[in-house]
Amino acid sequence: MVPLEVYMPAYVVVEIKVKDPTVFEDYKQLSPGTLDLYGGKYLARGGQTEVLEGNWSPQRLVILEFESMEQARKWYMSPEYTHAKSFRVRSADSNFVLTEGYVKPN
Repeated sequence: MVPLEVYMPAYVVVEIKVKDPTVFEDYKQLSPGTLDLYGGKYLARGGQTEVLEGNWSPQRLVILEFESMEQARKWYMSPEYTHAKSFRVRSADSNFVLTEGYVKPN
């Protein structure tokens, strides 16, 4: 068991299939500022992907890091992100997964 004072990162993994690039550009402009407000940061943002095994071939893949699962949930449910999300919902199909990070035991 990890002590409570140990940093336990959390990651949001997002698969996005853009349907309307024009409206999606609005989402891309609005969403980064919402991350800053909740301590999130991009680890990957729509760069090149390569399938090493299996059938999953996302069109656009984003990985976000937060200090905790609670902080990631606060961001996702925030009024700031809800506004940005409205553009994404209109312009893309998405899958979001929140996962707890790994901390190596001492």
